[in-house]
Amino acid sequence: MKKGFDNDKYLKIQSEHIKERIAKFGNKLYLELGGKLFDDYHASRVLPGFQPDSKLRMLSQLSDHAEIVIVISARDIEKNKVRQDLGITYDMDVLRLREAFMGRGFLVSSVVITHYNGQSSADAFRSRLERLGITTYYHYTIDGYPTNVALIDSDEGFGKNDYIRTTRPLVIVTAPGPGSGKMAVCLSQLYNEHKRGVEAGYAKFETFPVWSLPLKHPVNIAYEAATADLNDVNMIDPFHLEAYGKTAINYNRDIEIFPVLNALFEGIYGENPYKSPTDMGVNMVGFCISDDEVCCDASRNEIILRYFTALNRFANGESNDSEVNKTALLLKQAKIDLSYRKPIGAARKRAEESDLPCAAIELPDGTIITSSTSDLLGPSAALILNAVKYLAGIDHDVKLIPQHMIEPIQHTKTQLLRSNNPRLHTDEVLVALSVLSTHDENCRRALEKLSELRGCQAHFTVMLGEVDNKIFKKLGVGLTCDPAKKR
Repeated sequence: MKKGFDNDKYLKIQSEHIKERIAKFGNKLYLELGGKLFDDYHASRVLPGFQPDSKLRMLSQLSDHAEIVIVISARDIEKNKVRQDLGITYDMDVLRLREAFMGRGFLVSSVVITHYNGQSSADAFRSRLERLGITTYYHYTIDGYPTNVALIDSDEGFGKNDYIRTTRPLVIVTAPGPGSGKMAVCLSQLYNEHKRGVEAGYAKFETFPVWSLPLKHPVNIAYEAATADLNDVNMIDPFHLEAYGKTAINYNRDIEIFPVLNALFEGIYGENPYKSPTDMGVNMVGFCISDDEVCCDASRNEIILRYFTALNRFANGESNDSEVNKTALLLKQAKIDLSYRKPIGAARKRAEESDLPCAAIELPDGTIITSSTSDLLGPSAALILNAVKYLAGIDHDVKLIPQHMIEPIQHTKTQLLRSNNPRLHTDEVLVALSVLSTHDENCRRALEKLSELRGCQAHFTVMLGEVDNKIFKKLGVGLTCDPAKKR
C-alpha cells in the first residue's frame, strides 16, 4: 500500500528532540510514555509507513542512557482488566512488556503498583514479581487527587509514596494501558528527587493527538475514535494560544490537569518550566508525514473501523451505546459515511444475494474480492483463499485445498474435538496450504502472496471468532464486522 509517513526521518528527529529535553533538565528526565511503545498498530494504520515498533526503535538509540519503569494500577489488577488488542490481562502484559524491553537491550529497573490501598490482589502480584527478582514499589491513593494540591505536594501525599531508585539520565515511564497513573508516578518522583537534592525534569511522549495538525484533521479525529471508550476530546490548547499566539492541539485531560500541574511544579521548584500542556510534549510525528492525502484516507478508514468496533462491543455487552454514538458523530465530523469503505457495500450485497454470511476485501490495485460461507469453509478462510489466488494469478475455479483433504480435518474437529462448526478456520486453511506447498506450485505461489494483504481493508457481515480475528490482525488487514452473530 502507499506510504504517507517517513519512518527514517521520524527515528532521527524524535531521538534528537528527546536528547535536547534531557539536556534542558540537567541530565535527569522522567519521560511519560503515552500510547504503546511497540505493537502500535493504530499509529501504523493511520500513518502508513509508521512501523508498529518505531518508538521502541527510536528509543533504542538512547538505550545506554535509559531505563524503564513499568506502571500498573492496583484497580486494574483487582478487576483483571484486559488489553483488548492482545486479549491478555494488564498484569500479564507487565511481564510481557518487561521481557520484550529486555530483549531489545533496555534496562527495566522496576514495576510500580499505583492506586494502592491494601488490595490483596496487588499484594499477591507484588509477591509474584519479587519471586521473579523484580523490584516493586507501591504508590498510594491520595485523597482529592489531582485537585488537592496542598496534600499532594506534601509528605502525606507524594512524600508517602515509595521512592523509585533510578540510575540513568532518561527514565521512561510506561504502562499496559491508559489510566494506570504514569503522570502521577513521574510527578511523585520529581517531588522525592527534589527532597534528595536532585533537580529532575518531566516530559510527555504522546503520539496522538498530533499537536501540529489541525483540530479536525482525519488523523486527529481517528485518535478520538480510538479512545471513544475513554471519552477523550481533542481541543485547541488555550494555554499555548495565550502564551505564544499559536494554535496547537491537545486533548481534554491534559488541558484540564494543566493548572494543577502548574501549581505542583511551582510547589516543587518555585516555577513551572512549561507554559502549556503542549510544551510538555516531545512529539515530532506531525513533521514526518510525507503524503497527507494517504494519511487522511487511512485515517478515514480507521474511523469507520472504530465505529464497527464500538458496534461489536455493544452487541457483546462490553460497553454502552455512548461509545457507538460518539464514533457515529466522529464519522459526521470527518464528513464520511460507510460507503467510503468499499468492502462494506460489496460484502453486504453478496450477503443479500446469497442469504449467507459473506466477506469482501479491497486489494492494493483496488480490486474487490468477495467470499461466502460454504459447507467446507467459513467466509474468512474462503476470503483469504480467493484473495491470494487472485494475487497469484490462479484461476478462481482452481481448488487449492482438495475436498478429500478438508473432510478428514472436519472429521477431527466434529467427531474427536466435539466442535459444532465443521467449517475450517483461517489458521487451519493456512496450515493445510503450507503442507501442500511443498509439492504443489499453486499453493506455494498463493502462500507467497499473503504478505501483500498487509494494509488491505476487509469487511464481514458477521462477527468473527477469536481465531479468525487474530489471523487477520497478524496479516495486517484492517477488519470491520457487522454486529451479527455467526449462523
